[in-house]
Amino acid sequence: MAGTQSLRSPAVAPSAGVASGIGALWRVLRIIMGYPTGAIGLVLILLFALMAIFGPMLAPQSPFEVSRTAAGGVVRLSPPSWDNWLGTTNQGLDVFSQLLWGARVALTVGVISAIGSIVLGTLIGLIAGYFGGWTDEVLMRITDVAFGIPFLPTALVIISITGPSLALIILLITLFLWRTTARVIRAQVLTLKTRPFVWAAKAAGASEAKIIFVHIAPNVLPLSFLYMAIGVQGGVMLEAALSFLGFGDPHVMSWGSMLNEAFKAGAMRTAWWWVAPPGIALSLFVVSVFMVTRAYEELLNPRLREI
Repeated sequence: MAGTQSLRSPAVAPSAGVASGIGALWRVLRIIMGYPTGAIGLVLILLFALMAIFGPMLAPQSPFEVSRTAAGGVVRLSPPSWDNWLGTTNQGLDVFSQLLWGARVALTVGVISAIGSIVLGTLIGLIAGYFGGWTDEVLMRITDVAFGIPFLPTALVIISITGPSLALIILLITLFLWRTTARVIRAQVLTLKTRPFVWAAKAAGASEAKIIFVHIAPNVLPLSFLYMAIGVQGGVMLEAALSFLGFGDPHVMSWGSMLNEAFKAGAMRTAWWWVAPPGIALSLFVVSVFMVTRAYEELLNPRLREI
């Protein structure tokens, strides 16, 4: 199809700039909707986004508010009912409210960390690939060192020293996710900088900054969008992992912290209504992002359509 061909084309018009990158994003979304799995994934992601935006307003109560009976007693480990749609925890907290509030925390961490990592990785890849030489050598050696740093042990040590907070978790995830993006973008820039449109821009007297950000950057934005989607998924899972291990922000409720509380209470097998909702939400989110990125990869690499 024509839209697919234009996205796979190695170079967009040099004068298109960032606007062409935004236009490419909308074309990508329209084409992904043409894939059944991609359409399902986008619908699920949209539902999670709506849950994150409007969930706290629709939640029956605060995630830390104790549910009580008419006589004032705490409703502990109650299965789903009309009063508590997904039951309650051992402390009488409403699981449905926690699930809705947890969606906002999960997607906030995922989106912000993904955007930060993509901006950082794309900038490093653009600079390293375009200038080459010692600039490329230094930036790639830094990337190699970053690849050798394991996330969980490093994050656990830092959080243990500084104390847990949502901002710190986002920063740690951002500094962990940029590495692959930088490598991929650098490889793409190495080929793009030899194309005729870059030579024409140099001959016209364009500055190096203009060549990088106006002529080359729009051509690597489709890859950046792909890794941003993967980064959102990674950010959500890493935050859930830290929270499940007890290193999440205690002032907010996330899906990982819900599982952590259920594990500590010994309710992983007995109170299924407490464990299943956050587990299913995490699984569905991961699957939905995989569906979208798979369709996107088929769009960028037609050979995958034969698999």
